[in-house]
This record gives sequence, structure tokens and C-alpha cells, in this order.
Amino acid sequence: QVHLVQSGGGLVQPGGSLRLSCAASGNIFKITLMGWYRQAPGKERELVATITSGGGTSYADSVKGRFTISRDNTKNTVYLQMNSLKPEDTAVYYCNVVNEDRAGFLRVYWGQGTQVTVSS
Repeated sequence: QVHLVQSGGGLVQPGGSLRLSCAASGNIFKITLMGWYRQAPGKERELVATITSGGGTSYADSVKGRFTISRDNTKNTVYLQMNSLKPEDTAVYYCNVVNEDRAGFLRVYWGQGTQVTVSS
């Protein structure tokens, strides 16, 4: 079992910045893909950004140029730096981790979610 603990988030004014963190612990063998998703009220959960074990990144079009995903493999932690925040970025943000076990099986784990509210 892998545990994910998220931190960061909160209330920020439009144009402001926030940084989210997500630390993985437990029965980790090899974390392959790490990512962030978000879910706004009344909407489906959507992918925000992902990062591979080699550092390759991808972003939703809506956050390109404003958000940056990064990871520290020594700490099994993924970060999301969010700049130039807009009201439409308001959502609950979830981290997502894919762990490969010793047998080569992949399992997906989710963080507990953290609220990000962008409002004046």
C-alpha cells in the first residue's frame, strides 16, 4: 500500500500563486508516473499535468505556461507550482501516483485532495 499526503492549497486572489505538494510513502518499489488532477463543482475530474520518472511533462491546454509540475525522486514527492491563477482554476486538486511493484504490476493511488480557491 502507498500513502499520499497532500499539502498546500488555500485561498488566493486572481493573478496569485500557490504551490501544491504530494509526498508518497509506504510500499514503494518504483513510482513511474506522477500527476495532478482537479475537480470543480459540478464538473468531472480532469487531468492538469503529469510527469514521468525521467522528467518528461505534459499539461492541459488550460494551464500551459502558468503551471509547472516537478518531482523529487529522492523524496517521492511531486509538486505543482501554480502561477497567474484564475477563478476558473478553483477546484479540489488531487495528486495521482502510479507505483510499479516488484512483480511489474502497476497500481494507481490518489491523494486526499486539497481545495484551491481563486477569488477576490
